[in-house]
Amino acid sequence: MPETKLDRLRGLLRGYGSCLVAYSGGVDSVFLAKVAHDVLGARSLAVIADSPSLPRRELREAVEVAGQFGLPLRVVRTGEFQDGRYLANPTDRCYFCKHALFTELGPLAKAEGFAVIAYGENASDLGDHRPGARAAEEFQVRAPLKEAGLTKAEIRELSARLGLPTADKPQLACLSSRIPTGEAVTPAKLLMVEEAEYALRDLGFHDVRVRHHEMGPGSGVQGPGSGGHLARIEVGAAEIPRLLTDGLHTRVADQLRALGYAHVTLDLAGYRRGSTNGVSSVPIAFRA
Repeated sequence: MPETKLDRLRGLLRGYGSCLVAYSGGVDSVFLAKVAHDVLGARSLAVIADSPSLPRRELREAVEVAGQFGLPLRVVRTGEFQDGRYLANPTDRCYFCKHALFTELGPLAKAEGFAVIAYGENASDLGDHRPGARAAEEFQVRAPLKEAGLTKAEIRELSARLGLPTADKPQLACLSSRIPTGEAVTPAKLLMVEEAEYALRDLGFHDVRVRHHEMGPGSGVQGPGSGGHLARIEVGAAEIPRLLTDGLHTRVADQLRALGYAHVTLDLAGYRRGSTNGVSSVPIAFRA
């Protein structure tokens, strides 16, 4: 079944004639860029957007993967952090992010003769809240993984067969997704989140999110103290016992406090997508 869909994907890409792939270094975009290059060769180009919402390690790894597989790659800067609508962090923040991305990719594709721009939305994304898909429609950006009917699980399976190191990579959203809806996005907050998540990943945790909350009146989050930054840690449900063993939680709390967090908490519900779309309670404080 995945093989049939892979053939369908190859046919779609072949039909484009040439293709510019919006590349992030994640499971879907790496797979799409690899297949596009296999089919189209020099008539394909992967382009990654560099901005404060992309962790530095992710950028380095994305560049390394492209180099490992000989994928032509371009790095561009996008302007979402100059857009007040994006910084205000509304429910459709992703629309403004993708709009900024495709605003950069459109002229690049035209100037260099790429007939189609494609991005990594897949069949598993159907039904999700995906404002970015609206921007893709407006710019006539194609989603060949979705059009071929490929699900996330199938993309991981086929990625493993192609030898791609991203086959079992954790699902990662941009750093701005760690800020609760309606709370302003700033580069300083995203840097705190980035370094906090590195601290956990360096300790071997796989599914990791550090949700960044502003404490105090009007913040929507109540807790000990009168204000400051609060980190709400989400790890995979199976990883929670390890975090609470042998004093590891104290070590993590100290590391995050050193980054500027006044309060460090663990979300007992574990990692889940979209948990900053509504304000969650703060279930357990590691250290006040």
